[in-house]
Amino acid sequence: MRDIRLSIRVPEHEMRILEKYAEKTKRTKTDLVREWIRSLEKKDCT
Repeated sequence: MRDIRLSIRVPEHEMRILEKYAEKTKRTKTDLVREWIRSLEKKDCT
């Protein structure tokens, strides 16, 4: 499976939240976003 690049715009304060959480958990922002996307699979999105 090939990777596809995703580019999004977020308000500065939301980026700071993501950066702080990434630093606190010693994970990359990309890892956190990927985890969030995978969590959507578990929800009933139909």
